[in-house]
Amino acid sequence: MDTLSLHHVPSDIGWIEVICGCMFSGKTEELIRRLRRAEIARQKIAVFKPILDTRYSANHIVSHTDQFLNSILVADPHEIVEHSHDAQVVGIDEAQFFNDDIINVCELLANNGKRVIVAGLDQDYRGKPFGPIPYLLAIAEYITKTLAICVVCGNPADRTQRKTKAKDIVIVGAKDIYEARCRKCHQPNVDELES
Repeated sequence: MDTLSLHHVPSDIGWIEVICGCMFSGKTEELIRRLRRAEIARQKIAVFKPILDTRYSANHIVSHTDQFLNSILVADPHEIVEHSHDAQVVGIDEAQFFNDDIINVCELLANNGKRVIVAGLDQDYRGKPFGPIPYLLAIAEYITKTLAICVVCGNPADRTQRKTKAKDIVIVGAKDIYEARCRKCHQPNVDELES
């Protein structure tokens, strides 16, 4: 069942939906599901991702389960506005990689009557709020937090464990660098990890 069907769906206005969680929790998969349902409803969609994320494809958003949907790479969040004039539904993946301008862009799109669906990590590898996502959570009408499975103990996981000693906040990667962990098994001090 679609998350919005549990609530009154707005009409004649725009709104923001945020799908957040740790890596491998199904955020992009859920984004793709919602966008495909919009297409089935004959709504025009526009899908975007940051130019930084070309892990699986340059012209698709791709889930870790190999689901994909055509998308446009953008370097600056304002490009999203330029490319979505005709869209009724705007999907944005990996929003944590955009600067804070993504917040104003999402507000502008929603204020112009568009359904804006944003997916991204809400915490960095240290378990700290990540980029613009916390602010987007505050202004969104609908929020979905996805959980993964902790690779250590099997409990629900909401943290992303980095498996390298790198200190940069942003390192684009997948299973080679990251894994899902629960609160108990997450080790934010990467200095203690072996490379």
